[in-house]
Amino acid sequence: MIVAGPGVSREDLVNMQPEHDTFVGVDSDGCVFDTMEVKQKQCFHPVIIAHWHLEPIGKYVRQTAEFVNLYSKWRGTNRFRALKILFDLLAEREEVQQSGVKLPATEALGRFIESGVALGNPALAQAVAQTADPDLDSLLRWSEAVNAEVARVARNVPAFAWAKEGLERISAHSDAICVSQTPGEALMREWQQHELAPCVRVIAGQELGTKAEQLALAAAGKYGAGRVLMIGDALGDLEAARACRALFFPIGPGHEAECWQRFCEEGYGRFLAGDFAGSYETALIEGFKTLLPETPPWSR
Repeated sequence: MIVAGPGVSREDLVNMQPEHDTFVGVDSDGCVFDTMEVKQKQCFHPVIIAHWHLEPIGKYVRQTAEFVNLYSKWRGTNRFRALKILFDLLAEREEVQQSGVKLPATEALGRFIESGVALGNPALAQAVAQTADPDLDSLLRWSEAVNAEVARVARNVPAFAWAKEGLERISAHSDAICVSQTPGEALMREWQQHELAPCVRVIAGQELGTKAEQLALAAAGKYGAGRVLMIGDALGDLEAARACRALFFPIGPGHEAECWQRFCEEGYGRFLAGDFAGSYETALIEGFKTLLPETPPWSR
């Protein structure tokens, strides 16, 4: 098995050779593991408030961050992109404007996001070394603090019911990889801790690029039409699947166990049989989209 992290490159995904005629990419946080709420509410959001001294508007930071990262169309977005969206939405809120609190500058963050590099700490550390930009340095210190807090807090968080059975079925009939924007070190710790690492051939984290890039590198040109599937809990997972002409099975937020049960009892069999695309997949996606709105509740 290949592990995302130091010394592992995107070429390892390119060089992965098929052992089956089907391929499945599986997201991790909020899809396999019930970690989204814990990591966001207990790690990401408190560190954002403390790092940028936003305590006077902490209530609005938490509310906005929860919407962006958990309950909206941006759920599952790379942490740096999500942070930019958070600050942009906060800047629009009347309560924040009236507070007099100065929000962090986002110009350097925006340039980093648009630079085309894999949006992880290694690339950010390189950018800091090259530019000595204080805003990028602050961003890196925030991201490192988040990782430390996740390692301290998010331990022994179990997989959703039916997820392990689903992964074991996949591993028996398909080439599978973990497709994620979580740092590879955290992914490896979680998948090994719950003895799920043997179910996938590659654990790909944010260091290996976007989810669409990971899917394309591992599967493009290696499998027939309708033989590549992505399983995820966010619209970004759906977009990654579509970018690679892959099918999509959603794990709906708040309905994870029943979705995995449906996958085990119905969805995966239809995928293997070539009976997944069309009205079946369309109905799944339509129901999924209703769970992830674009408009914040305070703007409705």
